[in-house]
Amino acid sequence: MTASSSGAASQKTENNQLHFTVIGSPTIRAVKRLLLSSVLAVTLVGCAENQITGRRQLLLVSESQAISESAVAYNSMMGDFGKKKQVETGTARAAKVHEITNRLVAQAVRYRPDAANWKWEVQVINDPKTVNAFCMAGGKMAIYTGMFEKVHATDDEVAEVMGHEISHALLNHTQERMSVALSSQVGLAIAAIAIAPRDSTGLALTGAAAAAALAIQLPNSRESESEADQVGIELAARAGYDPAAAVTLWDKMAKLGGQPPEFMSTHPSPEHRSARLKELGAKLEPVYLSAKNTPPPTQQYLK
Repeated sequence: MTASSSGAASQKTENNQLHFTVIGSPTIRAVKRLLLSSVLAVTLVGCAENQITGRRQLLLVSESQAISESAVAYNSMMGDFGKKKQVETGTARAAKVHEITNRLVAQAVRYRPDAANWKWEVQVINDPKTVNAFCMAGGKMAIYTGMFEKVHATDDEVAEVMGHEISHALLNHTQERMSVALSSQVGLAIAAIAIAPRDSTGLALTGAAAAAALAIQLPNSRESESEADQVGIELAARAGYDPAAAVTLWDKMAKLGGQPPEFMSTHPSPEHRSARLKELGAKLEPVYLSAKNTPPPTQQYLK
């Protein structure tokens, strides 16, 4: 599920080495002007206000398209993992993840009723070296076993992880990151056309499905993280999971030695994040105490 950063670096290097010697080709300055004006035009056309947060987002794809293309990307990813025998099923751990996630989804649907129509699904990926989890547009989710093997996440901490990821989908963050990916592809394509010989053929975009797969690898913005923190910890509390676990989870991941886990690379953690999570958790403590003894939902939202 990880995009090749070396491929991107290679592409950048090749672009930097291009020589503008073709007769009639534009200058570097002209290409920059074209790129800037194109990106500005895309941004202006694609900006929309999120109905939940009120923040303006770059949304170049509709939510229905984001959901459908995320499903295509997810099925492809799970198919690949399945061929490698990495999709964990029939274990106590997989059953527990299913139980926790279903309780969270029940709260997500109360938070955003139209999400009841999503085809919610969660898979456990047997990869003990990878500490990661995600939720794509439309509720397609996965958690890697590194969360258990390396972080030793408790049930409450798993709920915080999955609640946070579900919040990204509820708040259209996947759709937003797909749009960023697509706008980047458009920019690169425009640059390629601008510096190519006149007989060059059209765009070579990889499409919205590729953007959906790339979206879960792109770093989240500071605003997106703040929004997902606030909504995610509330979903977990209302589902009966201790909000204090949000702080212990991030502390555990921050203490992992060696290379930072993938989850941390796509979820940048500001220094003040722990303090803010403690503040949010304290406010939600009464909600959690009221909900923790509530029976789990009888309705199964997950596929």
